Amino acid sequence: MTGVHSTNPFHVLGLGRSELGLRVCSALVLVPLAVATAYIGGWSFAVFWGVAALGTFWEWTSLIAVSHRRSVTTIGAASLALAVALAAGGHAIVSLMVLAIGTIATAALVPAQPRIWLAAGVPYSGSIAAAPIILRSDPEYGFLAIIFLFAIVWGTDTVAYFFGRAVGGAKLMPQVSPKKTWSGAIAGTIAAIVAGLIVARAAGLAGIFAIAMLAAVLSVFAQGGDLLESFLKRRFGAKDSSRLIPGHGGLMDRLDGFVAAGIIAALIGVARGGFETPGRGLLVW
Repeated sequence: MTGVHSTNPFHVLGLGRSELGLRVCSALVLVPLAVATAYIGGWSFAVFWGVAALGTFWEWTSLIAVSHRRSVTTIGAASLALAVALAAGGHAIVSLMVLAIGTIATAALVPAQPRIWLAAGVPYSGSIAAAPIILRSDPEYGFLAIIFLFAIVWGTDTVAYFFGRAVGGAKLMPQVSPKKTWSGAIAGTIAAIVAGLIVARAAGLAGIFAIAMLAAVLSVFAQGGDLLESFLKRRFGAKDSSRLIPGHGGLMDRLDGFVAAGIIAALIGVARGGFETPGRGLLVW
């Protein structure tokens, strides 16, 4: 009826029931799987993220490549598979070198116009696997570091998504992502801090103020990764990176925040704890 406003909370949030249902169902499958492989560690964890990296690279080349896609995909996938195997085997530095060589080889295969974009897909996709594998390699704090990272990214993404649509307000970066708001971004950051502190308290970690600041920084980078992927899709005229995950789009749509936060978390962990104890370097202050 004209003039009657919906009181359905899903409609108020700008969500259809089918979309929300698909998102929930996908999360109910992927979240336990991600946590279980993180707990098991080892090659199960490496394979899980290696598959995610390969799938992301396939989406990246599908989004950007207009020619030379087969050769680019072959070289990039080979580089990613080798890099993941080396990282899982404890050869993190060699793994990063393989990613660098794969990036250069990919750039050499394509014309000048899409060269930088296509070549960037190798380190981007590789980081999806390399960062969590490096963090998880810490024998004492590895699993906790991954759970902390999950809590930050999932807390940011979930609260920013719902709060931004419920409250609205000024747009965060309308030329890149018209639906994202400052209210959602701020709420997502606060949620990340709360989630990080809950994990830290449950694990008995000290340095709570440092943990809170770390959570805020990782949340900001996670949101920056989301905006980067939105820019990429807008640049190449795509709504979603693929339709692989019901309700979410593709792997790039689901992992855009994780890859950015994961890179920063791994860099902080390695800078403070070395490749031997990156989890400790990230969490112990």
